[in-house]
Amino acid sequence: MFNLIKKAMFTGIGLALKTKDEVEDLANELVKQGKMSEEEGGKFLDELRKRYDEAQKKLEQRVEKTVKKLIKKADLVTADELKGLKKEIRELKKAVSEKA
Repeated sequence: MFNLIKKAMFTGIGLALKTKDEVEDLANELVKQGKMSEEEGGKFLDELRKRYDEAQKKLEQRVEKTVKKLIKKADLVTADELKGLKKEIRELKKAVSEKA
């Protein structure tokens, strides 16, 4: 279930990446057509990349937060919790075998 949710969220991120590429292509085309100077085009692309990176980080944080909420709601065990339980079981087995 976790993987399905994660895949769905990353599909959305993939669509955002596609949009970013299309906007970059548009900016490059405007420079070629002379509607925007090369310097303006460069600044525009730099600003676009900066905003995109910021938006991507925020989106990834939101996805992670949402997935964690869903896991908690579904009462699923996380990998860290499972590791902790395994460690505890090993310690209990060791303690029992030492007393026997």
